[in-house]
Amino acid sequence: MYKFKEIQTIPPAKQLVDIVLSKTQRKTPTVVHPGFKITRIRNFYMRKVKFCQTSYNEKFSKILEEFPKIDDIHPFYADLCNVLYDRDHFKLALGQVNACKKVVDGIAKEYVKMMKFADSLYKCKMLKRAALGRMSTSVKKLQGALSFLEEVRQHLGRLPAINPATRTLILTGYPNVGKSSFMNIVTNANVDVQPYAFTTKSLFIGHLDHNYVKWQVIDTPGILDHPLEDRNSIEMTAITALAHLPAAILFFVDISEHCGFNLSTQVALFHSIKPLFRNRPLLIILNKTDLRKISELSAEEKQLLDSMAEVDSGCEVHFFETSCAKKEGVDAALTKGCELLLDRRVEQKVKTGKADQFRSRLHITNVTPPSNRPPCIPGSVLKQRQGEQTAEDEGKEPLERERMEELGGAGVYSVDLWRKAILEDPNWKYDIVPEIMDGHNIVDFVDPDIDRKLEELEREEALLMAESSLGNDDEVIGEFDKTQKVLDEVHSRMRQKRLERRIGKSRTGVPTPRRARKKVEEKLNSIGLDGAKVRGRSASKKRSGSLLRKRKHDAGEEEAGTRTLSRARSRSIGLPSEETAQVVEKKRRKTMRLHQKKGHKGEADRWIPDLKPKHLYSGKRGIGKTDRR
Repeated sequence: MYKFKEIQTIPPAKQLVDIVLSKTQRKTPTVVHPGFKITRIRNFYMRKVKFCQTSYNEKFSKILEEFPKIDDIHPFYADLCNVLYDRDHFKLALGQVNACKKVVDGIAKEYVKMMKFADSLYKCKMLKRAALGRMSTSVKKLQGALSFLEEVRQHLGRLPAINPATRTLILTGYPNVGKSSFMNIVTNANVDVQPYAFTTKSLFIGHLDHNYVKWQVIDTPGILDHPLEDRNSIEMTAITALAHLPAAILFFVDISEHCGFNLSTQVALFHSIKPLFRNRPLLIILNKTDLRKISELSAEEKQLLDSMAEVDSGCEVHFFETSCAKKEGVDAALTKGCELLLDRRVEQKVKTGKADQFRSRLHITNVTPPSNRPPCIPGSVLKQRQGEQTAEDEGKEPLERERMEELGGAGVYSVDLWRKAILEDPNWKYDIVPEIMDGHNIVDFVDPDIDRKLEELEREEALLMAESSLGNDDEVIGEFDKTQKVLDEVHSRMRQKRLERRIGKSRTGVPTPRRARKKVEEKLNSIGLDGAKVRGRSASKKRSGSLLRKRKHDAGEEEAGTRTLSRARSRSIGLPSEETAQVVEKKRRKTMRLHQKKGHKGEADRWIPDLKPKHLYSGKRGIGKTDRR
């Protein structure tokens, strides 16, 4: 088996250059000074050139090793690659990669030789730069080849894992004749089935077990009857499988003609690809018999089917009537195809001498029994051979397998686990096992009169329900509502008094001294404001709460003229005028916007920005540490 899915992804040319140059910078030293010895400087830059060349060489060698060599793989895969993408283009792409690898090696060798004669750091640096530049230029020319190889890799990864040497059944025929339906029945594959042609566009593989042996079934795309050079790549995949895989062929014919092609066209396709069936077991599956029976065919159509039996394939052609919709005849066709292929494989092994290899590994003794020591056969065995039943057999207990066959077989018979239990009384075997909870048997706590007591409880509950229905519930509910209203009013008054006591208290516990009050009045008068308002503000004002207003409003005691409205607090308090207050407010909002824009940093945050922290932008990264740069 070929492991096409293990081929690694091929990056584009520019990305490959970035990968190699970045790796060269990370894996080689980066510090050099003009004061170093010239030999040390030469070695510094030669190491970079050699490392870059080695990295390119590893990448290209891996590509050349992982891709399959068309001339060395199985002919089935070789022709399949030629069908899906041209064999010549594939070889040219790999050849260009190999040529580029040699060019990179030559460039590195040339510039390393020139560096040995450089006498300054500047010359060494320029030679290194030129070497890496020429390598990158040559690699960038592989853009087309690398992109083509990446497409080939993706396509190879999508190919089914077909083993050309194992036991195989191939389903072929016109499109929409029932090949995929047949495969879904005999295997676990879930191939898409639709009522139109060319639903299957590539090879699909399924697996099954027959006679304890693994088999693979290949569902091929439909083939049309036209010359080989006119067939497209989808049809050629089916032709490739038929040509190179040693398998049993199941050719499907839709006798109901619901596939869109008449019977004569399908027979013509069979005769056109008849050379591909030579020396292989061949079964012709007459499908969709649930829509049209063989007896309903005309004489000409029956003659066309009889002409398919005249095949020079070296074996007999077998016809099977099947219906995938009703699953009729499917198992018979599958069994016959497997048996024919197994017989053919055994015959080939005998002809090629492979059976002699197995015979040479076995040692079979041929010893004649001595005449003076005849074989000793027990009398019971002799009686069994003669058909007589011994006394031991009469009293012998039947085996569990025999009991299972007598009582319904596997899936129906249930093993009797208590049949061989050894108890004092054999009648105890099938007694009900008591249920134990907390060390006590539950049956001991079950009241035998539980049913009678339940009936009495239900009768008592019915009487109580009848008594409650006779009471006058409306009066009771009305009295409860009146009581609830009185309680609500009392609770409201209590909350109102509590709120008034809290409002009546001074807001600040520390009283304002008279001297400080006078100084504030003088200061406000000098500015041009009314200082007499300070005394009015110092007195605590009792304001009626919302609960009191609500209660008075509910009682109808509040008048429209006595309502007090809250007045908006002026923003010009402590400022000469309202215009000055607006300017100050505008400036404050602008400052807050700037703070919010800078990540909600306030005036009290002592934050010194550092645009390029030292620990993040200096030094060289160590091995395996790439999360800090």
